[in-house]
Amino acid sequence: MNTSDTRWCVLIPCLNEEAAIGEVVQSVLALGVPVIVVDDGSDDRTPDIVSALPVTLLRHPQRRGKGEGLRTGFREALRQGFDAVLTMDGDGQHLASDIPRIAAAAQRYPNHIVIGARLLDREQQPKARRRANAVADWGISWACAQPVIDTQSGQRWYPRAALDLVDLPAENFVFEAAILIAASRDKGLGVVSVPIASRYHGEFRISHFSPVRDVTRITTYTVRQIIHHGDVMASYRRSRASRPVVFDTATT
Repeated sequence: MNTSDTRWCVLIPCLNEEAAIGEVVQSVLALGVPVIVVDDGSDDRTPDIVSALPVTLLRHPQRRGKGEGLRTGFREALRQGFDAVLTMDGDGQHLASDIPRIAAAAQRYPNHIVIGARLLDREQQPKARRRANAVADWGISWACAQPVIDTQSGQRWYPRAALDLVDLPAENFVFEAAILIAASRDKGLGVVSVPIASRYHGEFRISHFSPVRDVTRITTYTVRQIIHHGDVMASYRRSRASRPVVFDTATT
C-alpha cells in the first residue's frame, strides 16, 4: 500500500496490551506497512509478544504517559526518514481495515491531519463518553479555529508538518489535543475526518484515560490556548462557520 510518494508508517503506543497487541500488529503488517511500537513500561507480556514480530520496538523503562509514547515514536519515525505517521491504539479498538481509507483521505488532502472519527455505530459509545467527547470537540475546535470531529480519537494520520511539533510542551493525553491546536494555528494544517466504527465492548481492557484528571488537563490546556492565540470570538466564529470536512470512500 502507498500514498502517492509519501513514506509513512504506523505507530502504536501501548501499555499492558498482551491480550490484543499481537493481533493488532499482525493485522497492520498484513497491509505491508512498516510498524513502530512504543511500549510505555508494560509489566505484562506485551514487549515479549511485540519483540517476536518484524517491527521497530522501543521501550520506556518506566511509564511516561501516552504523550511521551507518541513523542518517542515521532522521533523514531523522523529518524527513519518517514514523511508521515498513522497512529492507532494497541487494544484492538482501532482496526487495520480502516487504514486504507485514512491513507486515501491523506492523499486527497495532503496538508491535513486525518482523524479516524467514531461516527459509525455510535450506540456502542456510552452516553457519558459521547457527551464528554462533544464538549471536547466544541472546545478544541474553538482553539483550532476550525471545526474538528472526534478530537479524542487516537487513530490519526500526521503529515510531516505535524511531526515537526514533536517537542510541544504537553504530556499524557493533552499531547494529542496540543498537536491538533498547534498544527492548525501554527502550521496552517486542515483537519479531515474519516468515519470509523465506535467500538466499546467488554473485551477491551479498562482505559488508561481518566475522565476527571485527563479531561481537566485537556480543558485547562485548551482554554489557555484559546486565550493565547487571541481574537477569541473570531476564532470561535471560524470554528462554527463551516461544516467539518468528512471523507468517506463509500460515498465519494
